[in-house]
Amino acid sequence: MTKKNIVHVVGTGTIGEPLIGLFTDFKEKWGIDEVTFHKRTPKADDRAMVEHLINHGGRLVVDEDARDEFTRLGHRVSFTTEQALERATVIVDCTPAGNDNKAKHYDRCTGPKGFLAQGSEFGFGKPYARGINEEVQSPDERFVQIVSCNTHNISVLLKTIAIRDGKINLAAGRFVCMRRANDVSDNKGFVAAPEAGKHDDPEFGTHHARDAYHLFQTVGEKLNLFSSAIKINTQYMHTLWFDLDLRHDTTLEEVKSLLRSNPRVACTNKRSVNQIFSFGRDHGYFGRILNQTVMPMSTVTVPNPRKVVGFCYTPQDGNSLLSSIAATLRFLDASKLEANLDVLRPYIFREI
Repeated sequence: MTKKNIVHVVGTGTIGEPLIGLFTDFKEKWGIDEVTFHKRTPKADDRAMVEHLINHGGRLVVDEDARDEFTRLGHRVSFTTEQALERATVIVDCTPAGNDNKAKHYDRCTGPKGFLAQGSEFGFGKPYARGINEEVQSPDERFVQIVSCNTHNISVLLKTIAIRDGKINLAAGRFVCMRRANDVSDNKGFVAAPEAGKHDDPEFGTHHARDAYHLFQTVGEKLNLFSSAIKINTQYMHTLWFDLDLRHDTTLEEVKSLLRSNPRVACTNKRSVNQIFSFGRDHGYFGRILNQTVMPMSTVTVPNPRKVVGFCYTPQDGNSLLSSIAATLRFLDASKLEANLDVLRPYIFREI
């Protein structure tokens, strides 16, 4: 008997919830037999969301000691954590505890083909961003780190603007990540005023440049990168300021042409985040734009032939969602990856 293809999503937050929706919506197209999802904490406030995911085709997984409480809330519990982990073909961890869960559970799981962790879970596995280091990804490597949404943004800028003869021709790249305070669904974590971040990494500043460095290192590139971060009092989108010193001459016209020709870059005449966020809400999947970055073209400037400066926006966590789906589908059937991703192309915009 052929083993089922089961995708198990750990967490129902800003990445987990839309991923569960995507996997259940397109499971027939992607050859997925079953989608399970783990929720750690039983909450009355989350009851409608959990029920929607169950009614949509997902199967609820909880810890054994929380099972009775989930049942009291009226949920149909399908599996306990241990059962779900061993049944799964691919496990997508969407919590901030990916490395902890790897040490506690995943390292001793024999059933799954692959494991994914999100964001800043550095060291979980080989870093990955869709379209950046595709050529070195293999379903034979079980652990993959999906880099953060801002790291996706930095990386696509480098691979679009600084590319020359197939290599990143960069002298130095500096970035300021102006991070939204929290997600629109969050009640906690909002800040009343801008809050500057620390430079925790003496070489790279913040994890965004560090993760981009290690992402490109997988394809033989060693880049001079530095990033800073500041949290600002908005719930819309992250804003990224970039300053790229190139090793070759360029022009503003050439830079804009490169940006417009990259399908992972959504170009726009809009400079207002609320207008771009609204576009995603109205036309994206679960409100998400699945591009790597949104580029307001009028902000890009070339102050000298070897320097490019500008602003761009990180499309919520849409870029991480796309990379998570691509990595999952590679584990399921690498030969069908590109064909299977075709259904998501309506949510990857050329213009906003």
